Amino acid sequence: MTTYQLHKPDRKIQGQLRLTGSKSISNRALIIRALSGTDFPIDHLAKANDTDLMMELLASEEEVRDAGPAGTTFRFLTAYLAMRPGSQILTGTERMKQRPIGVLVEALKQLGANIEYLGKEGYPPLRIGEPTELGKTDELSISAGTSSQFISALLMIAPVLPNGLKLNLQGKIVSRSYIEMTLGLMKQFGVNHEWEGQTISIAPQSYEAKPFVAEADWSAASYHYALAAFADELDLQLDGLFPNSFQGDAALVEIMEQFGVHTEFNETGIRLTKNGKPLPPMFEWDFILCPDIAQTMSVICAGLGVQGLFTGLETLSIKETDRIEALKNELGKVQAFLSKLPQRFSPKSNKEFFTVEGKANLSTTPTFATYEDHRMAMAFAPLAMLGKIEIEEPMVVIKSYPAFYEDLELLGFVVER
Repeated sequence: MTTYQLHKPDRKIQGQLRLTGSKSISNRALIIRALSGTDFPIDHLAKANDTDLMMELLASEEEVRDAGPAGTTFRFLTAYLAMRPGSQILTGTERMKQRPIGVLVEALKQLGANIEYLGKEGYPPLRIGEPTELGKTDELSISAGTSSQFISALLMIAPVLPNGLKLNLQGKIVSRSYIEMTLGLMKQFGVNHEWEGQTISIAPQSYEAKPFVAEADWSAASYHYALAAFADELDLQLDGLFPNSFQGDAALVEIMEQFGVHTEFNETGIRLTKNGKPLPPMFEWDFILCPDIAQTMSVICAGLGVQGLFTGLETLSIKETDRIEALKNELGKVQAFLSKLPQRFSPKSNKEFFTVEGKANLSTTPTFATYEDHRMAMAFAPLAMLGKIEIEEPMVVIKSYPAFYEDLELLGFVVER
């Protein structure tokens, strides 16, 4: 097993980094380009395995297409390939074969797609044949609590369906920011929609081919915000981020003011400096619009000894790993604790509450497991500001941020490979 040891000789963070493009935006832009039928340029694409896989599989003429561990890639391709001629098999890793896809597949079948399960019902791998009666309905209902990637996959193919699509979202909408990101990007490429109440309507229309620049990844920025929170001296420029972002993780700008980190937008991105504010006794946040930064914020709370009260973690258990369990296990190694509060603490709101308690103790060198989850490696790496740490299977970061350790070294970290 490969293990890296990380440490930072001082508590100073100074420098300038160009962050990789957002994986979420890049993968959506690639699907939209494929649906447009025109090969327009996309600049600053994510340097991420998931995005490389998306490009490779969109261009592939092989019958079997393997999306590996890439959930976004698998889900978006399921909808895209369901609209295409010919027959192909879409598969992935063993973990991918445990991640449910049935809600999306059944919705696509209602639209006339020809898909069958090759293994367990409701799970990958899939055989996707040529659609037999595409557009046999122009209205679908889907649980609003399902993965936003299922909803986004359906929305992106909607304008190329014969009669468009009216999508009724039933129940509480989870990860609304990702749905809004999808619709916002579609609008940039000339596709209009109406969203009234719980219903999104998209008429049949064509995507406009036009050059596009992908914004940098706010999720990637979150790990540098953690470094900033742990730093005694701070002056860090992160290039490629926009002030009016489609990404829910841009909530970091507001969140991190509470942890002493000020964000200033400039011509090329953002500059992080200390704002001089004392740490809050408690940090409370609903992550329903930004679940991908919940791991980072758990580690920031633990590293600084700030009690955290978190809600909106409903989707964390069905990600690359069960992120709730993984956080419990790894925080425990530094004597910090993630706990779910009993239901009686939230009888009216119906929300699940989690607390982060304790201050990370790095008197001995902890070895953090990564669970085949890129965000576990990157969320825990900033603790190297506070003492030596080890990370198992560290290169899991290639899923979204292959240059992660090189960027840490540019900021003065020692990475022993």
